[in-house]
Amino acid sequence: MWNEPSTGIALTAKEAEASFLPPSPAEITLVEEGSIGEYLGFEPGDRLISINGVVPRDLIDYRYLIVEETLRLKVIDKKGKIHVVDCDKEPDQGLGLGFKEALFDGLKQCNNHCSFCFIDQQPPGRRQSLYLKDDDFRLSFLYGSYLTLTNLKDKDWQRINEQRLSPLFVSVHTTDPNLRSKMLKNPQAAHLKEQLDWFSQHELQIHAQVVVCPGLNDGEALQKTLVDLSKYGQGEWPTVISTAVVPVGLTRFRPKNDGLLPVSPKCALQVINQVETLQKQFKSFLHSNFAWLADEWYLIARQPLPARNTYEDLPQQENGVGSIRAFLEMMDEATQDLPTSLNTQRRCSWVVGKLVKDALEPICARMNSIKGLEIKLYGLPSLFWGTEQVVTGLLTGQDLINGLKGADLGDQLLLPSVMLRQGEAVFLDDMSIDELSSSLAVPIRIVHGPEDIVVAALGDLAEIH
Repeated sequence: MWNEPSTGIALTAKEAEASFLPPSPAEITLVEEGSIGEYLGFEPGDRLISINGVVPRDLIDYRYLIVEETLRLKVIDKKGKIHVVDCDKEPDQGLGLGFKEALFDGLKQCNNHCSFCFIDQQPPGRRQSLYLKDDDFRLSFLYGSYLTLTNLKDKDWQRINEQRLSPLFVSVHTTDPNLRSKMLKNPQAAHLKEQLDWFSQHELQIHAQVVVCPGLNDGEALQKTLVDLSKYGQGEWPTVISTAVVPVGLTRFRPKNDGLLPVSPKCALQVINQVETLQKQFKSFLHSNFAWLADEWYLIARQPLPARNTYEDLPQQENGVGSIRAFLEMMDEATQDLPTSLNTQRRCSWVVGKLVKDALEPICARMNSIKGLEIKLYGLPSLFWGTEQVVTGLLTGQDLINGLKGADLGDQLLLPSVMLRQGEAVFLDDMSIDELSSSLAVPIRIVHGPEDIVVAALGDLAEIH
């Protein structure tokens, strides 16, 4: 993954309207051991200017350009000296270089003004990168971030087609032109149908997203949206290959009088019934459920999660659709061969968002059946965001202090990595791991998945009886 984008190369809506900035030399932060890049003498801090005379605009251009067998690379080293390096390689060989940014000519920020935008529901005074509202088709292609298509220019559409940047991830919200313009507060949002037709004509694909705001785009509007999108899901080469239905997230920092309503358990159950009914219809002619509900709907409604096979190949797992079910499946695999007991007593705690705690309780019960092991699962609300039911990734350092201060945390605290800033030991509120550990007076271990959780809980395998 790339790091959070630098605010120094983020384009405002006005700047993006005019043009991209000229590409800056791409700063190298990683040179893989044994790679061509290492052989050529690249070092972190060097900056790549051009490849065969072409200045790459972003990571996509870079990947396209390095497929050539003969390369001439123009580079600036850390002292500012320019070098020209020639190399021959196989077409499928990479250079083994990693970059500070994915985009070398600036991040396109969003030109919409959605009242439900989570970025606008954050408190002031945090690191500037948290306030960047990206609406960049390149990040959508590279990392699955969602864009609205409202700020694309002719040259962008041309590039998407020429480089076959597919699939892209598109925030649809509604297929009603007037309602979409109202929700995004942008008249350009009304052109969605023409844009979907363009994707269809050029045989390019998208994953769609609908953020449901109660009283705004739910009910009949949601019904129409999913049925409309399903028409683009037909044929040998469907345009829309999946749709995620996601509940709106609201924080205490949101603008006053925004007219938005939180998702209630009753609303969640209505949406579940509506979408599951449509899934059966879609299955009959698309041979796929096509539209999937984010896990949060079931957790809010206190309903059991669907079976794993209903998510098919988990096309929108990164969007919270089936992510808990997939985690439970991986956890089942990771706990198949647990020991019956440990030679050394081990006590630890594991913290998650309150919304997901009940779904993870069986895992703790299974591991606590091991003699000598005790895991306490803490499901916390977020006073920071002002919500009782919160997913794990939104818990802040202060939330952990508020919820765990004075609790018996055992020998160590297992902390899911999704709480932290990419590549750094920092929470959304800028608190560091060291600060949290000192405040709670407990060692902290970052865990990255089911296997990591099991290993961290069991400790040194030599201690297993």
